[in-house]
Amino acid sequence: MSGHSKWANIKHKKAKADAVKGKVFTKIGRELVVAARAGGSNPDSNFRLKIAIENAKKANMPNDNIQRAIQKGAGGGEGTDYEELRYEGYGPGGVAIMATIMTDNRNRTAGEMRHIFSKNGGNLGETGCVGWMFEEKGQLTVPIDIKMSEDDLMLLALDAGAQDLETEDEVYQIYTASEDMETVREALLNEQIPVEEAAINLIPQNTVEITELEQAKKLVRLMDALEEHDDVQNVYANFEFAESISMDDL
Repeated sequence: MSGHSKWANIKHKKAKADAVKGKVFTKIGRELVVAARAGGSNPDSNFRLKIAIENAKKANMPNDNIQRAIQKGAGGGEGTDYEELRYEGYGPGGVAIMATIMTDNRNRTAGEMRHIFSKNGGNLGETGCVGWMFEEKGQLTVPIDIKMSEDDLMLLALDAGAQDLETEDEVYQIYTASEDMETVREALLNEQIPVEEAAINLIPQNTVEITELEQAKKLVRLMDALEEHDDVQNVYANFEFAESISMDDL
C-alpha cells in the first residue's frame, strides 16, 4: 500500500517550502470552503473540516484566512463554486495515476490535465480506467521515534480499529477504513502518540516497480506538474522506485 507514501516522501525531500507555500494555502483554502459547504462550519460535527483546519494550522496558514474560507463555505451562495472531480490516467512505465481536483471550470481543467499527461510521457484515461486499483482509506502518519515499540503501536492501533501498519523511512503509516480514522486517531492521541498527518487518501492495492532512471525522472516530472496545477488537491500513484534509484538522481 506504499505508492502514495513513496510519493509523499519524494515530495518531502524535493520540497522548497517558500516556493510552494502560496499553492499550499490555495489548496487548503479550497478544501476548507468545500468541507464547510458540505458539512457546516462546526469542526466538532464535521470531521472533514476538522482535519482541514488542522492541516491549515500545520502549514502555518493565518487564522484569518482559515476563518474566511470557512465562512465562505458555510455561507453558501457567494464566492467561487468549486466542483470536486477525479482524473485518471497512466504515467511512464504503465503507472496508474489518480488526481483529485477542485475546479470552477471542468472543461478548462480537463484540457489542462490532458496536456500535462501527454507532455510528460503519460496519457489521460477515461473515468474508471485505473480507479479500481485504488481504495479509499484513512491514513495516519506517526513519527518513528516515539516512546513505544512498533509491536505495541500496532496492537494499540488494531485494538482501536486500524487495518494495517507499515514502517516507511522515518514514519509509521497506519491505515484504517475511512469511517474509523477519527476513532483510531483519538486512541493514539489519548496515549500521547503524536499524529503528524491524518487524511483520507486513495491507496493503491498493488504497486509497479520502476527500475530505469530515465523512466523515474519522467514520472517525477509528471507528478510534479500535476501537483503544481492550481486545481489539483492530491495526486496518487501505484509506483515504487527500485533501490538502485537514488532520490539525489531525480
